[in-house]
Amino acid sequence: MPDLLLELFSEEIPARMQAKAADDLRRMVTDKLVAEGLVYEGAKAFATPRRLALTVHGIPARQPDLKTERRGPKMGAPDAAVQGFLKATGLKSLDEAKIQRDPKGDFYIALIEKPGSAAIDVIAEILPVIIRTFPWPKSMRWGERSAKSGSLSWVRPLHSIIATFGPETEEPDVVKFSVDGIETGQTTFGHRFMAPAAISVRRFEDYEAKLKAAKVVLDPQARKDIILADAKQLAFAQGFELVEDQVLLDEVAGLVEWPVALMGSFDEEYLTIPDEVIRATIRNNQKCFVVSDPKTGKLTNKFILTANIEATDGGKTIIGGNERVIRARLSDAKFFYETDLKTKLEARLPKFEQIVFHEKLGTQAERIKRIERLVAEIAPLVGADVEKTKRAAHLAKADLLTEVVGEFPELQGLMGKYYALAQGEDASVAAASEEHYKPQGPADRVPTDSVSVAVALADKIDTLVGFWAIDEKPTGSKDPYALRRAALGVIRLIVENTLRLPILSVAKSTIAGLPAKGDAQKLPGDLLSFFADRLKVQLRDQGARHDLVDAVFSLGGQDDLLLVVSRVEALGKFLDTDDGKNLLAGTKRASNILSIEEKKDKRTFDGAPDAGLYKLSEEKALAKAIDQVKSEAGAAVQREDFATAMAAMAKLRPAVDAFFDKVKVNDDEPTVRENRLKLLNEIRAATRAVADFSKIEG
Repeated sequence: MPDLLLELFSEEIPARMQAKAADDLRRMVTDKLVAEGLVYEGAKAFATPRRLALTVHGIPARQPDLKTERRGPKMGAPDAAVQGFLKATGLKSLDEAKIQRDPKGDFYIALIEKPGSAAIDVIAEILPVIIRTFPWPKSMRWGERSAKSGSLSWVRPLHSIIATFGPETEEPDVVKFSVDGIETGQTTFGHRFMAPAAISVRRFEDYEAKLKAAKVVLDPQARKDIILADAKQLAFAQGFELVEDQVLLDEVAGLVEWPVALMGSFDEEYLTIPDEVIRATIRNNQKCFVVSDPKTGKLTNKFILTANIEATDGGKTIIGGNERVIRARLSDAKFFYETDLKTKLEARLPKFEQIVFHEKLGTQAERIKRIERLVAEIAPLVGADVEKTKRAAHLAKADLLTEVVGEFPELQGLMGKYYALAQGEDASVAAASEEHYKPQGPADRVPTDSVSVAVALADKIDTLVGFWAIDEKPTGSKDPYALRRAALGVIRLIVENTLRLPILSVAKSTIAGLPAKGDAQKLPGDLLSFFADRLKVQLRDQGARHDLVDAVFSLGGQDDLLLVVSRVEALGKFLDTDDGKNLLAGTKRASNILSIEEKKDKRTFDGAPDAGLYKLSEEKALAKAIDQVKSEAGAAVQREDFATAMAAMAKLRPAVDAFFDKVKVNDDEPTVRENRLKLLNEIRAATRAVADFSKIEG
């Protein structure tokens, strides 16, 4: 079956746009092919700084023929209607039509056959539309805006288009079309400097091989592999280790078509700067990798750059140019760092009085005071020293006003730790400057030092309560203040450190210090529901039963997240057993019967059943089992021994099974019926000692 080769050759495409552009091209072309009835076998897209390429193989040579039926007028209809039908369907006479019998009469039916078009003609129609409507995040126009050129909006000036189509065994045809005067053909170009001559290609295998010969590695993953392997080898040859950086690797691979790794160096005097500052300086300014000494774990005065050319001088000029720029940038960074050390963190804090955190939530200085008050309450609950925790909260944000963080915002917190240690602060106080921002995502580590944990909790809870109070909650996919991440951070801090923290009381304390308090009665409950939703997300991501969170939270008063998780885990294990599954089925059956009968009688069946009305042994056995389970499960829950509580619940299973097997709930005698419905309600009440079984799926 024929294959399609498409290349869009242009000026340099920004590295950050390449991966998505390649994926968009593949998706747009293949979606349109399928919509046109051309179901393909496979497709792959590629991107280099100067080209987007796509190969689609196994495309049918033609569209399938289409057969449709068109209903016409009734038999005996006026001639005008008949003639209109014949003209619209292309029939010469009614003899070519079928007759379809219908309760409303007999109708003429025309069978219309539309032969499929050649695939190459269909492709020639869809590709120009895709090119003109391509979804670049940013695009430009160039040249004079005339009928021939300049009207195309593209990421960078587009120079040529390759579009060929045909089977492997034959010479492919050019898919003929033009976009703003750019005619399709079979010509592309290799490396801008090392092989700039035009290249004629036929199909993908030929195209990829000729590009490689012309110093262009088409596949982005292949370029990444080359860069990583060569950089590691360069470092290893001198006894060092490459500091790997996947984000930087992705970016650098989008900057070169023919990667060449080179090693440069800088003056050892700059190693007095923290490693993270060196790395940020070299990474951000020159897109270079840093190198560490495996014996010490510290950075060396080496870096690795990725050139886009095999230089005739072995890369000396390229290395020298990078060394000059890096030397200047490290000199600036050293100056910023040493300047920062001259001013104590505490001396910077008054500036926060002029910096607004949020117009409705006051200044950064006011927020810091709120966090200080809150950590004093949280510290004893997490086993932290109150005075150290208050000191940590006082200084944690100060590095936001330093020169280094101003230059490299990604180092906030970390620089606060370095500066705090340099001015003689306690190690826990210093660590909290860095760790109170954590965890920032599911892969980020959770602080374990009690001082850091207390400040991290206070910082996140203040954020959540504050924005909840001013009604700036996340909506849909929008979460501008990262409140979902903050809530997940609180959950992980509590659960992974096994902390007993009453969220509701802490939230109420936070409300008291806010300039805008919102609905103080409603706010904590709303926020707790938000935590419940985030906990469900976390459990789902871990492969756990997220519906069990609702079953536990619906009991009310569940603001101890650690306790909720423990109960959910125990409930999940119980429901994996046969006893758990059968008890859940029996409880749901009881709830369903009650719901139907309560709706019918327009009343509830609360209150204890009358033991004197039990007629059958199964009723008595169930009542006895319920009393026993209530006592045992209730006592176990009080002890927070949820495994024992679940084991006690299992004792209900045989009595519930026997009851439904032998007892007619809707007895003909009204008093017996009511008593049995009350007994069903007792099942529901007994299971609520551990969870609301009606919220459990299955």
